[in-house]
This record gives sequence, C-alpha cells and structure tokens, in this order.
Amino acid sequence: MSARLFVVDDDRTVRFVLAEALREAGFAVQAFDSADAALTAMASGDRVDLVFTDVRMPGTGGLDFLEALRRRDPTLPVVVMSAYTDVATTAGAFRGGARDYLPKPFDLDVPVQLARDLLKARADTSAATTGADAVVPEPKGPAQLVGGSAPMRALFRAIGRYAQLPLAVLVTGETGTGKELVARALHAESPRATRPFVALNTAAIPAELLESELFGHEAGAFTGASKRHVGRFEQADGGSLFLDEIGDMPAGLQTRLLRVLAEGEFFRVGGRELIRVDVRVIAATHQDLAARVREGKFRDDLLHRLDVLRLSLPPLRERRDDIPLLAARFVNEAAQAMGLGSRRLATAAIERLQQHAFPGNVRELRNLCFRLVALAAGERIPAAAVDAALREAGRGEAFPLAAAGTTAAPCGADADPRDAAWRRALEASVQARLVAGEQGFADRLREAFDETLLATALTHHAGHRQRAAAQLGVGRNTVARKLGPGRRGRKPG
Repeated sequence: MSARLFVVDDDRTVRFVLAEALREAGFAVQAFDSADAALTAMASGDRVDLVFTDVRMPGTGGLDFLEALRRRDPTLPVVVMSAYTDVATTAGAFRGGARDYLPKPFDLDVPVQLARDLLKARADTSAATTGADAVVPEPKGPAQLVGGSAPMRALFRAIGRYAQLPLAVLVTGETGTGKELVARALHAESPRATRPFVALNTAAIPAELLESELFGHEAGAFTGASKRHVGRFEQADGGSLFLDEIGDMPAGLQTRLLRVLAEGEFFRVGGRELIRVDVRVIAATHQDLAARVREGKFRDDLLHRLDVLRLSLPPLRERRDDIPLLAARFVNEAAQAMGLGSRRLATAAIERLQQHAFPGNVRELRNLCFRLVALAAGERIPAAAVDAALREAGRGEAFPLAAAGTTAAPCGADADPRDAAWRRALEASVQARLVAGEQGFADRLREAFDETLLATALTHHAGHRQRAAAQLGVGRNTVARKLGPGRRGRKPG
C-alpha cells in the first residue's frame, strides 16, 4: 500500500505542482487549501503518513496546524514550507516538531527525496519528536538576523534545527559577519531561552585575568582579590555561554575549558569547592582552528568538544542580495537612534553598496549607514553620499571616481598623483561638513592637516625633529611650535 501524503498550501500553484510531483513519484496525495480542511479530513478518518504544510495561511496557520498534528500523532512526520525564511519561523517549526523545513522556492526533487527519507525513517523506527514546549518570543530590534539570500536561508534553517539540540556549537566566519547574533539566536530559540545568555570575548581579556573571568575566584586568591568573584560559567548556569574568538585562548586555559566541557564542573581560582554547572557553550572564531591545531596553538581534543555542530557564516560579498534589506534596516535604525525623520537610500545608492566588497562585512555596512544618516541633508540619501563616505573611510577603491559622478579637486597640471587620494578624502570631509551646516571649520582642518603632516614625519624619523623638519622643508621651531614640547610623533600602528 502506497504512502498517503497531505499537501496543505493556500497557494494553488504550489499546491498543484508539489502534489503532482509527489504523485509521479508513486505516493497517494491529497491536497488542501487550508489547515482546517486537512484537519477535517483527518477527523473523518482519512489516513495520512506525511504532511507538507505552508506556514502562512488563512485560518489556522502552519505552526498552529503543526501543534494540532502533534497532539493527534506525535510520530507523524511534518515538513514545513515557507517563503518567509527567518530564524523565528524555522525555529518555531522545529520546536513544534517539524522533521524538516523547506524554504520556497525549491526544486521539486528535494521534497520528493525528503518524503522518501522521512517515510523510510518512520518505517525503520518511530522518529523522536524534537523541541520543547516553551514558547520563545521572536527576536526583536537591531540585534535580529536579517537576510533572504540562499546562504542566509540555509543558515536560518540550521539555526532553527540546532537551537533545539543540547550540543556545543562552533560558529565560524569573518570578522563582522554577525557571529554573536547567531549565538544569541541559538539561545533565544532554544529551551534555555528563559535562562541567562552570557558572552565573553576571550581575545579582549588579558591572559592573566581570563581564568578568573571564566571560572571566578575566591577572596585572597591573588593580589587585589578582595572578595569572591562569580565567573561567567556560573553566571550562565542553565543557559548559554558564548565564547568569542576562542582561537586566541591561552593553552593553559584550554585544558581547564576542556575539563568543564567534559565534566561540567570546575574550581574557582583559589577555591576548594567543586562547582557544577549546566551550560551550553557556543564558541566562535574567524580563524582556521584546524590550522592552529597543526601549529600546536590549539588543542585537538578541545576542538572536537567545541565543534560538535558547526555554523559557517557567509561574508557579505557572497550575499549581496541581502544588502538592500540590511541597509534599509540600518538606515531606519540610525534615524530612530538620532531622533531624525524618515531616511531612505536612493536606488543608485543601493547599487553602489552592492558593488562594494565590504571587507568589514555587516558591521562595516551598519557603520556606513549610520554615517550616511548622520550627514544626510534630506530624506533621500544619494549615491554620491555613499561614494564620499566610502572614500572618507578609505574604502573607495571599489568605485572609480568617474563612476561616482564626481570630480576630484583640481590638482594642477604637474600635481603628484599620490596626492589624489588625500585630496578626495579632504573633499569628502569638507562636503560632509557643508551639508551638515557646520560653521567655522577651516582653521580646525588646517590644524589637523599640519599635525598629521608633522607627526607622520616625526614617526618616520623616530622622533628626531631636526631631520623631520629638514625633509619637510620647514624650520625645526615650526615642528616644536605646532606639536608642542612633549610630542615625538605617532605611535606605530
């Protein structure tokens, strides 16, 4: 007897095409335009072995339908489909007991193979339902992950599945891709959502203090330890601990961390009381940890403990289709933060953003949008403003000057081409101040120019003022007067 499948979707085209594909694969299929109609058929005795359902439908929605199906038969495999692929929807589906999630549009071979796999798994053994009954609110505000591109839809789907599992997760990706946002989403959509989420950047804490930050210390454990300090592991008990830049953790602490991950227990620094905690560790890095293992800088056994589940974040240059959505969100966020009215990017401005490589990824895009809003003269932000902001930030190489529709300040027939970059940056800075209505800034810019010129020369000559002055062609007293008696040039870096 062939397996009996339900296809539930208010979109007639999707319903028809999917049902026909499944029938051609040998399944008996009933199609319904609403969850209520499918539930009525089940109540009247119609047998069903697998359900494909949309999320957003009139009447009973897909997630409520999923809950009703789970009450009737917890072993019934359900596949949720949706064109609205985000963390909250995918996590809600898996938390509700869905066996898989199909983002629309999809290739018809995918649901056909999925049906075969799920039905075989059900025949072999009754697949255990996943998830918890706790209802987790949808993430709100600027910290929400945003994206509709194929890489992000795959990421949301993975977050939704992994959030329900009590296993360690390693989040990898370039700087600025949003690794902490992923960690927060994993926590917010998990059964631990009502418990603490604690974050620690291991690279930002001096090595001698990191042990105390992680595990706490007792009073008198070391000089300056006047009272007991509760570490991050204790703070996160019952919840999630996010360890950012885990690849930079000192070797000695890697050993201690390995014990906590293996045993769930530790001692505070200077303490004798064994502390037991229940913490889900989510680690993140922009480094190749396997390479660091080969170099002897990271423990192989610790990597295996952390890398149970892995989420790899795509750089922004690989998801350019998300830039308009992200930019609109950041522009709106910036306008609200600054108490300004509506701001929007011109179509050409969005195209400029999509052409940029964004080595700083989403973080760079957000900072750029805030800068654009701060300097915007009106509601509409033009492409020229994007070009100017990128040049001012030293990231303008993606746009030839001619393509930006602007011209550089005249340099003269015999001008040194090396001057073009700083002249463009100066032009952008002046233009931004003019647009903002700033008054009387010429003297400040001249002073900044002189200070930069002289300080750079001093740095080049290791603080030797006479040599710096001689190469610049100015008097030594000029250097002393403009920089002051205590200045010896810029610090390296």
